[in-house]
Amino acid sequence: MASGLFALLDDVAAIAKIAATSLDDVTAAAGRAGSKAVGVVIDDAAVTPGYAVGFTPDRELPIVAKIAVGSLRNKFLFLLPGALALSAFAPWAVTPLLMLGATFLCFEAAEKIYEAIFHTAHGPDPAELALSSAELETQKVQGAIRTDMILSAEIMAITLNDVTSQPIGLQAAVLAVVGLAITIGVYGVVALIVKMDDIGLTLSRRSNAAARSTGRLLVNAMPVVLNILTKVGTAAMLWVGGGIVVHGLEHYHLTPIPRWVEGASHWAAGAPGVGAVTGWLAFAAGSAVVGLVVGAIIVAVLHLIPKRKAAPEP
Repeated sequence: MASGLFALLDDVAAIAKIAATSLDDVTAAAGRAGSKAVGVVIDDAAVTPGYAVGFTPDRELPIVAKIAVGSLRNKFLFLLPGALALSAFAPWAVTPLLMLGATFLCFEAAEKIYEAIFHTAHGPDPAELALSSAELETQKVQGAIRTDMILSAEIMAITLNDVTSQPIGLQAAVLAVVGLAITIGVYGVVALIVKMDDIGLTLSRRSNAAARSTGRLLVNAMPVVLNILTKVGTAAMLWVGGGIVVHGLEHYHLTPIPRWVEGASHWAAGAPGVGAVTGWLAFAAGSAVVGLVVGAIIVAVLHLIPKRKAAPEP
């Protein structure tokens, strides 16, 4: 009886050890894959607060919550099964799809830059002005969830590309962990951003001088934070999108551009003491240039060339 009990305890300990090792593998793989999606995550956090702007304070957090639920639905009901099916039946398609998504990121960033330079950003939609607040909220939430689908697809594709050689169970676990962690992180930050002015307003009414100063600082800082987030999100789209394009070209042995970018990175990595930082910055800068060129070509095709053709003859 005693020997049987000890054997059972040994089996339980062995199973626990295997489970702990598997959990470590999932956590490590999720950390590596999630870090590569950081640019898309930054853009997601930069874009989403705009969907809650313009509503009364009591509706801001419910709107963010609805978008977060929609994001989880996108990831777990559509993208995760689709990614696993892609890995099982068409792993060769992961790189082309990544490059296609990266090209879209580059286009989005280049279009934002184009609109900022030429002041072509669209004003309020007249059709929106005729909607009730409930209808407008529904429309904004649905638009945010559609945008999230694109960004989430890129996050899941980047994650999948990092674990395609792993067993299907580990792939599913990593995709689930990354999807859940990124959703909680992004929409937690978004919730703080959209309520930052309300928190500041509450603090500014306190009797404590330090609290009032902090409150005024938060209120005044909100537009600055949103502006910085927009610029950082645009830069992130360029360096992540361009980096994926560079790696894709290297995958297909189209090496001139990858060789130049990686050569610049290796050269910058030679800086004494800060080589790791300067090497990464050089690669990010080179990737951003590639992304800007790719995006600018698409913007020219979609915006500039049609305008020139439509211009009246002198």
